[in-house]
Order: sequence, then structure tokens, then C-alpha cells
Amino acid sequence: MPYPSDDPTLIQSVFSDLSDHFGPFVWWLDQPPLSILLGAVLVQNTNWRNADKAMANLGEHFSAEGVARLPIEELAQRIRPSGYYNQKAAKLKALMSWYQSYDYDIELARQQPKAQLRQELLAIKGVGQETADAILVYALHKPSFVIDAYARRLFSRNGLAVPKRYGAFQQLIEQAVPNDYQTHAYFHGLIVEHGQAFCRPRPQCQQCPLRANCPDAQLATSPAQ
Repeated sequence: MPYPSDDPTLIQSVFSDLSDHFGPFVWWLDQPPLSILLGAVLVQNTNWRNADKAMANLGEHFSAEGVARLPIEELAQRIRPSGYYNQKAAKLKALMSWYQSYDYDIELARQQPKAQLRQELLAIKGVGQETADAILVYALHKPSFVIDAYARRLFSRNGLAVPKRYGAFQQLIEQAVPNDYQTHAYFHGLIVEHGQAFCRPRPQCQQCPLRANCPDAQLATSPAQ
């Protein structure tokens, strides 16, 4: 296969190999929907460890109503571990205002069409496409593939012709995989797991489960290097 390629079988092969290596998991089903909603904002420009610390600091206010009622100054101080806490406090207030329009009822929100929900989320100040899609797939159970830095790094190194535009890259992935939220959530989870374990900014190619078919890994591990 010539590289870079936009062949969907390349995408399918990557996910098949990652699934074989990491096995099945459904961590998002163990998370309260509110944790996913808040976490999608708190994790922006930081890691999940800091986002979790920020959520833990909410204490007795850890509820949609609690976050909505907290004075924004106090909310900002409580989520300080996540960084950019003043901006994120405003984003969380706006997100909870949206959630209130569904009476803080995740099942009611899930009944709405994906296109409507995505449009509503993107209208919230501070919610971009990546954050909106994370909320859609993990909290609202809609098939909407999350395009993030992990996905771009992984597929670029594995020889995919990765489009610059978010929507074009998302469409390329979604056309290659089954159109259900469980698959989208699982496959994105695989990308994150792999990105943290192997496909880091400084990749760990020697141990990578994709090294046999990854052009970058083959180059990095060839005897001539």
C-alpha cells in the first residue's frame, strides 16, 4: 500500500490490531454522565489526573444543580487543579445551563437527534468540536468520533493521509467503522490507550503492537538507524 493513503482498510487494520492488543473495555459505562460532562471541559489543556482532582474538589457540590448554584468565583477556585480555572468555570456554567434545558436528565437529552445535540453543544461558549464529540459519544451515546491529538499522531505515523480539517478527518474515520456509539467510544478509547502507552510524542516503537505495519515504526527500528 503506498503511503500516505486514505484507504479505509488501513484504518480498520489499525483498530483490529489495537483491539487484539488491549482487549475489550467499556470504562465510560462505569462513569456517571455528569463526570463525563464536567470532565470533557476540565481535561482541556491538561490531563485526566488534574481533571479528576478538580472534580473531587467539588465535594458536596458534585451535582449538576450544585455546579449551577455555586458562585462562579468559588467554582473557579475549586477546579483550580485543572488549570485555566476562570475560563473553565465559565464554560461549566454554560454547559450546566444547557443541561438544565433538559431538566438535568441525561435520558431526556439522549432522546434528541445527534445533529440537534451537536449544534446545541457547539453553541456553548468554550465547547469546540472535540469536546462536543466527547460528550456526544461518551455521555449522550451518539456515534460521533472524537478527533484529537492522539488520533492525528497515530494515523499520521501509520501512513494515513490525515486531513487537516476536523470534519474531513472525522468523516474519513466514520466511513471506515461501524456507525454505532459503542464502536466509536471503544475505538477512540483504544487510540487514547495506545497514545499514552506507545505512540507518545517520543514514540516507543520497539514495543508498539502496530510496529509491523507502521511506516514510522519500521523506519525507527530498522538496523540502519
